[in-house]
Amino acid sequence: MNISDLIQQQSQNRKNNYQHKNGNNNKTGNPIPISTVLKMKENNSSNDINKKRTIETINTPSSMVTKSQIIQEEKRICTRSPPQYSFTRYCYRHNPDYHKNVKLDGTSSSSSDSNTPEPNLLQQICGEDGDFQKKLDLYCPSTKDQQDIQKILTIFNNSGNTPMKKELILHALLNLCCSPQLSFISQQVTSMIKIDFVSDLPQELSLKILSYLDCSSLCEASKVNKKWNLLADDDRVWYHMCEQHIDRKCPHCGWGLPLLHMKTRRFVDIAGPKPFCESSLNSTATLTYDNNSNITFNNHNSKNSGNKNLLRNNKAANTVGNNNTASILASGGSVSSGCSNNNSNAVIRKTRPWKVVYKERFNVERNWRRGNCRIQEFKGHMDGVLDCKFNYACLFTASYDSTVAMWDINNGKLLRRFTGHSNGVKTLLFDESKLITGSLDKTIRVWNYHTGECISTYRGHTDSVLSIDAYKKIIVSSSADTTVKVWHVESRTCFTLRGHENWVNCVKLHPASFTCYSCSDDMTIRMWDIRTNTCLKIFKGHVGQVQKVIPLTIIDEENLVADVPYDKNYKDDVNLPNNKTLTYPTHLLSCSLDNTIKLWHIQTGICVRTHFGHAEGVWDIACDNFRIISGSHDTTVKVWDLQSGKMIYSFDNAHDAPVTCVAIGDSEFVSGDESGKVCMFHFDI
Repeated sequence: MNISDLIQQQSQNRKNNYQHKNGNNNKTGNPIPISTVLKMKENNSSNDINKKRTIETINTPSSMVTKSQIIQEEKRICTRSPPQYSFTRYCYRHNPDYHKNVKLDGTSSSSSDSNTPEPNLLQQICGEDGDFQKKLDLYCPSTKDQQDIQKILTIFNNSGNTPMKKELILHALLNLCCSPQLSFISQQVTSMIKIDFVSDLPQELSLKILSYLDCSSLCEASKVNKKWNLLADDDRVWYHMCEQHIDRKCPHCGWGLPLLHMKTRRFVDIAGPKPFCESSLNSTATLTYDNNSNITFNNHNSKNSGNKNLLRNNKAANTVGNNNTASILASGGSVSSGCSNNNSNAVIRKTRPWKVVYKERFNVERNWRRGNCRIQEFKGHMDGVLDCKFNYACLFTASYDSTVAMWDINNGKLLRRFTGHSNGVKTLLFDESKLITGSLDKTIRVWNYHTGECISTYRGHTDSVLSIDAYKKIIVSSSADTTVKVWHVESRTCFTLRGHENWVNCVKLHPASFTCYSCSDDMTIRMWDIRTNTCLKIFKGHVGQVQKVIPLTIIDEENLVADVPYDKNYKDDVNLPNNKTLTYPTHLLSCSLDNTIKLWHIQTGICVRTHFGHAEGVWDIACDNFRIISGSHDTTVKVWDLQSGKMIYSFDNAHDAPVTCVAIGDSEFVSGDESGKVCMFHFDI
């Protein structure tokens, strides 16, 4: 048995003896005599307030603990220092180790700070603003009153080692208070009892907590104090904020961040480069093809070929933290646009904080919803524009005038014009180095758009080529000859898909499922297996010529608004083989000259939603994971919400002729009409 246990046993003996003296007999026999009586005497000094404890031992037998052992044990208990951040002996607000040793940034103070004298009691109560001292001088101007208050506070403060004593004093004071004073105490306690968890917890936990806040709450948190501002503006928190909006809609704010240009939005040029491809147009670009025209296509609309790890890969390349001037890219490397650079024209970039990226995207989304934009016009075609495609730097337009124009988006200049087709160019597609065009002259051409050279020409259709799509070494094309052709560039073979009874206006590939989708003037949409070259499914519902079809993979299908109920988990094992290696799209989006846009569920084959709003036929649509853009014969361009199906905004005055083609980006969209006018709507203003 140690000394602490002996002291505890002696206290129990005194309690039993007290009960015996008051008539409570001990059932076990004679009462246990008191062996030690401790008498505490407090002596207050005017210079310093110290507790002097004297212990008198009465009738101490040899079997009991000695006086010297008790004194030594009490000194050990009273003088041992509490551990750092101890909330057992000290509460949060009065922990001396915490408030003395922790700085604003969470680091410990230096050893020299330990020699700094502690402020007196009144200074601790007054704080930095001195509000208490001002009120004390106002309401108690006499020195005697201030000394009395000082004495009361000193007595209460010196009772810290006996919590029960403090509670008794407080209980008595509360009983002496009337309602106004109790109301004042309630207001003070409500604010004083709050704990600043962000400053007290480890930085990693604080950042984790802040990452669960939405944008508005996080901005409000940054206004609390300097510590909160430091953590709320941390790059890791805003990276998580950007990440949870990519390719999905946030349930809190109702908008999302497209993946398409996320990588480029992270960087900002700090050395003025030449406009896109001006230098590369004068240089020789290397393409992957040989004398037999075996070309490697790496396109398919970088959105589909890209993966969800784009942002995560970008994170690994950048400094994580609140470093606003992170890594500088080495000069001489390739620009993200794919153009080759030399050292003299190198582009130096620096990373921007994720908070800036998020703020930019928030403003863009707000402009999308309000229709606030800057319209940029491109004029150069002599006839109607039939198709348009663009990325963040350049724009390609195809026209009835048998040419394809390449424009610089930054300054609106015409960079190059491609001539070679003998009739109007109906469709086009491009990636980092190649341009593919389909024409009314029944041919498909592949171009090196850096040099303007035509690499190869594909002939096989017996009528106008109306649509093309490509992925790696596969090209699919549709024609007015009612067929769809699959061109295998590597093996130099071509397969024809037959089934439509009229012009096939559009064809789209879905590489993950080895399927392609076509729509026709026969008012049907067909789903094809490009491995077996067979038709898997037919979608019927339009009452007009179907002009465009787009396969979609909707992530948040549970919150998708539908006109009719349908089984979201239904699997068509008969027409669509249940292969774990294949990932079919979840929906199809189509437009028709019946003035409608329809959303189809692929597995069930039913139309789950129809968009009404255009007064005449819809010629073209484009979409991402959040919006649908539609161009109509009624000369209007409309923006729709993909999730809810509601029309967000309608641009009625941008065109004076039927809108024939549209294309969408993350911060802009493009539309072209039959008069040759091309408009780009910029929302990043």
